[in-house]
Amino acid sequence: MGLWQWLTQRKRLVSLFLLGLGLSLAVASCSASKAQNPDVEITLVSYAVTRPAFKKIIPQFVQEWKKQHNQRVLFNESYGGSGAQTRAVIDGLDADVVNLALALDIKKIEKAGLIQAGWEKKAPNNAIATKSVAALVTRKDNPKQIKTWADLTKEGVNVITANPKTSGVARWNFLALWGSQKETGASDAQALEFTSKVYKNTPVLPRDSREASDVFFNQGQGDVLINYENEIILAGLRGKKSPYIVPQVNISIENPVAVVDKNVEKHGNREVAEAFVKYLFTSAAQREFAKVGFRPVDATVAQELANQFPPVKTLFTVQELGGWDLVQKQFFADGAAFDEIQANLK
Repeated sequence: MGLWQWLTQRKRLVSLFLLGLGLSLAVASCSASKAQNPDVEITLVSYAVTRPAFKKIIPQFVQEWKKQHNQRVLFNESYGGSGAQTRAVIDGLDADVVNLALALDIKKIEKAGLIQAGWEKKAPNNAIATKSVAALVTRKDNPKQIKTWADLTKEGVNVITANPKTSGVARWNFLALWGSQKETGASDAQALEFTSKVYKNTPVLPRDSREASDVFFNQGQGDVLINYENEIILAGLRGKKSPYIVPQVNISIENPVAVVDKNVEKHGNREVAEAFVKYLFTSAAQREFAKVGFRPVDATVAQELANQFPPVKTLFTVQELGGWDLVQKQFFADGAAFDEIQANLK
């Protein structure tokens, strides 16, 4: 073999070696990338009425995360009554993120040892992802001329609301009634008397908001239904429009979100779970919540959509009534105010 042929063959061998080495490194790099970014799963547990919003929000978050982290997020979703969802998580439903109707439900999960104390400070806006207010749904043309909370105490007016011992929505309704008096200067005794008069006009106490709506709309009972504003707006979007009033003294219904610490540690998905919670407070997510009737917690979106939601003159919060621990003890625990009202009606 001549020197020139030997050099040419040697050059080819070196080129093939380098090509093979390059391919091996590329495959190794690709494999390492896949090992570092496998698919990650999140289980979201929420209350029923949020489902239409999450059906829009989740794909947006998945796309955003994929773009930023080159990782696919797979969601498992569970929707139902807030109280039932709370019990399910405590009993073993492997939620990574919970979005429930009231902070009291998340506090129950905290007390069960699944969520660390101080969860309210770990997300924007004290972990309140959505808001609403209480509204009064009337019959067509409002024959009983119901316009304010005071009209619910009139003789001959039948009120439909769920049982606050079993329904989260009904607890908000109770607090709206009580607070409407306290915020206008009434004493506890006067607030109790007023609230008692309303429940005296309540012929039945359905188990939850769904049953209360069924009693009012499908069974035709009652002159007025107390419900979330967002529930009424969502029903209207589905073709079931109803006349309703938003009282000018009202409670800010606040719906919190939290990461379930014990479960995300077990699943190893804390980073993406916390990122999803934070995403719920972005303008994009808040617009989706607003589309199904929730009042935005993002100031920019709230200003954009101000015309969609009637302003409320006097808006109070659970904190102004003492916070959930006191509220539970004062109104909803065994032997507390609601039980006293029911006992006096018999």
